Amino acid sequence: MSQRPPQHVWDYSDYARFPDDGNRYEVIDGEVLVTPAPSTYHQHVLANLLVALRLYLKREPMGVVLPDVDLLFVSGQFLRPDLVVVANEARDGITNRGVELPPALVVEVLSPTSSSIDRVKKPRRYGDFGIPEYWVIDPEERLVWVWRFAAGASDAERVTGRLVWHSKGAGQAFEITPEELFEPM
Repeated sequence: MSQRPPQHVWDYSDYARFPDDGNRYEVIDGEVLVTPAPSTYHQHVLANLLVALRLYLKREPMGVVLPDVDLLFVSGQFLRPDLVVVANEARDGITNRGVELPPALVVEVLSPTSSSIDRVKKPRRYGDFGIPEYWVIDPEERLVWVWRFAAGASDAERVTGRLVWHSKGAGQAFEITPEELFEPM
């Protein structure tokens, strides 16, 4: 009978020692995931969404949007999504280290090197962690994969048209069109 070698249990001090070398380091289920810096178009799509969400949150002050922060709310799991929206009731979970309570929305923009991580590994974990909604934006295909965990979904919905988010505590839903999201540079 073969035995698996003991898996390293990561803590924040281990995670904080990763180099500041332009790569993105994450730890999921004991596995270290390293992806290179994103492309310029990836960043452009992310900026389009960030601006739209900031304007929305000014009208519907139910939370705050933060790009590129560490999620540290589950011991040994260190994720760094492209963008999160933290609801007002979880704002005390925003620290200098990152976000230490589950955010209302987590968003990733796909890169060629992150597809299997963002579309396979992360959704399962985010569902387990109590994230209400998770989006994976695919700039190449001009579509968004949406996991609505709060609504009981375990599979992704493929959205090619208007993207709508019904955030808890907001009077109006957030909406963005593909033309706004995937605007050329």
